[in-house]
Amino acid sequence: MDGAKELHNLIDNLILQNGSDLHLSEGRHPIMRITKELVTMVKQAELSREVILGMLEEMLGSKEALDKFLIEKEADFSYSYKEKTRLRGNAFVHKAAIGIALRLIPEVKDMQELNLPPVIAEFARKKQGFFLVVGPVGQGKSTTMASMVNLINEERSEHIVTIEDPIEYIFEPKRSIIDQREVGIDTKDFETALKSVFREDVNVIMIGEMRSPETIATAVTAAETGHLVISTLHTNNASQTIDRIIDAFPAEQQGQIRVQLASSLLGIFSQRLIPRISGGLIPAYEFLINNNAVANLIREKRTHEIDVVIETGHEQGMIDMNRCLIDLVRKGEITMENAFAHSVNPKALERLV
Repeated sequence: MDGAKELHNLIDNLILQNGSDLHLSEGRHPIMRITKELVTMVKQAELSREVILGMLEEMLGSKEALDKFLIEKEADFSYSYKEKTRLRGNAFVHKAAIGIALRLIPEVKDMQELNLPPVIAEFARKKQGFFLVVGPVGQGKSTTMASMVNLINEERSEHIVTIEDPIEYIFEPKRSIIDQREVGIDTKDFETALKSVFREDVNVIMIGEMRSPETIATAVTAAETGHLVISTLHTNNASQTIDRIIDAFPAEQQGQIRVQLASSLLGIFSQRLIPRISGGLIPAYEFLINNNAVANLIREKRTHEIDVVIETGHEQGMIDMNRCLIDLVRKGEITMENAFAHSVNPKALERLV
């Protein structure tokens, strides 16, 4: 069986079923994720090693790249199919078998289509500062950041540089110049690419993920020196995000990063994608806006009090996750069961019921 042809058939099926992910492994039926549930494609044949290798060579782009994977036993990549379909992929080895996890990257959507709060657009329109979109894996962080970049592209004449591993959404320049750099192909690593932007007349920087203290430090410095920096971390909420950033540094550097973060941070948007009663997914979110009170808490090592500031900061535009979940329940968008399943503080949620 032709690996490339079988891959294309599976991708077509994934799109037809409104799936988000495709799991492929030799000796196993293909599996799709549809609205967060894994569905085994039992009518499809179990995949042989030959077919898996054919699929992987198609997606990696060459026999040389495939040979490199067989030596290193893992690879991150993106794959373009037909005109506008893109997938993000990871290939790996498990018990000597090859596995592939693919995520469908939809076309860039605007914030209204994504059911994001209008206040996000206000922060995309900022000229300077540090904005973070956070949450666990697979909760739509990249999609939200892409919608922010797309808004800037549509409204302003800016130079936007994205640093990604791999590149996910492809942006078509409208009013802005957009240069997308892929780690490992266009640049050595996140840190090297970030240091280069200071010499590239950049206005907006989107960092796919902050993986090291050096990347975080350079991103914060960029935000302090007249750039809008948008990035992400795999954290559960705003207070945890601030602690994670500070704890990434040695003790003797933490005071400095607290001061820098307190002055450069714009806000932290934490999101979850929740199964919708009518079908599909809808975001629930927490939104911290960095005001004087929050900045003081960051500087004074009192980040544990930030949750209270969010809960009481509705008039300033802040959004509490539990209140967002309850609002979605009252609107008939999600079940109470799913609200409790996705709350980071179920006891507080119970008091709102």
